[in-house]
Amino acid sequence: MANPNDPFSASVIPFEVPEQMRAFAEKGVSQARDNYAKFKDVAETHNGTIEAVFTTLSKGASEYSAKLVEIMKANTTANLDFAQELLGAKSPSEAVELWTSHARKQYEALTAQAKELAELSQKVATETVEPIKANASKLFKPAA
Repeated sequence: MANPNDPFSASVIPFEVPEQMRAFAEKGVSQARDNYAKFKDVAETHNGTIEAVFTTLSKGASEYSAKLVEIMKANTTANLDFAQELLGAKSPSEAVELWTSHARKQYEALTAQAKELAELSQKVATETVEPIKANASKLFKPAA
């Protein structure tokens, strides 16, 4: 027997959910679950893409840094060699000739180094964007 003083007793609060409301609520819950599953899949896919981008970018930055160190080492060595040759010059004309020769070699070297760095930058940028392009092509299929 139901206790009339119990506020949660069925006899005190006769509450029955209409079938249409129940169906509407169940449909809403089902849609929410489906949307959550889709969101979770997309989020996991994007997380993988972001990880791939940062991994590629990190690798590219390391390559770029190594190339810069290599270039600085080559330029420092060339300048020290030039200084040593300049100290051994016997006449002002020989010093000017050494200076001119060194300046030409350094200009050529710097031009080649700038080209190498530009090519490396382009390669790193292309490789870094690749995971984004691959993920975008999965999400946005071209219209046939």
